[in-house]
Amino acid sequence: MALSLTSPHFSHNSPIPRLHTCDDADTAPTLEWSSAPSGTKSYVLIVDDPDAPDPKVPKMTYVHWVIYDIPTTATRLEGGKTPTGARDGINDWKKPHYGGPCPPIGRHRYYFKLYALDAMLGDLGARATKADVESAMKNHVLEKTELMGTYERSK
Repeated sequence: MALSLTSPHFSHNSPIPRLHTCDDADTAPTLEWSSAPSGTKSYVLIVDDPDAPDPKVPKMTYVHWVIYDIPTTATRLEGGKTPTGARDGINDWKKPHYGGPCPPIGRHRYYFKLYALDAMLGDLGARATKADVESAMKNHVLEKTELMGTYERSK
């Protein structure tokens, strides 16, 4: 079986509930994964939006959440809580936690990407970014899976 990532709050390619956005509580959706490949030593979770600021003319990928060194004993993230032993990177709001969808215009796609690694990354610093984590995990990715949700703000 391949590594899989799901959420009880939304399915792949469907809308993310308002509760998990800036228009409500902005709490992270629960995420669950299974079928890690043999040799997995840690996981990385990166959530980003490639449609920023406008899906018709995207100019950047906006980072919403970065967690690395997630231990292999973890198979679930609930309420945005970082598992014991895991490390938080910073998002594009310069904060070390989940920041939900808050698109200025149009329907955006949000990719929840989970990577199984053959190593722990160690301390990348208190301000580790997505780029720092991606650089450190290069040549350590055993498998990747993703869950994509969409969100468009009410007019």
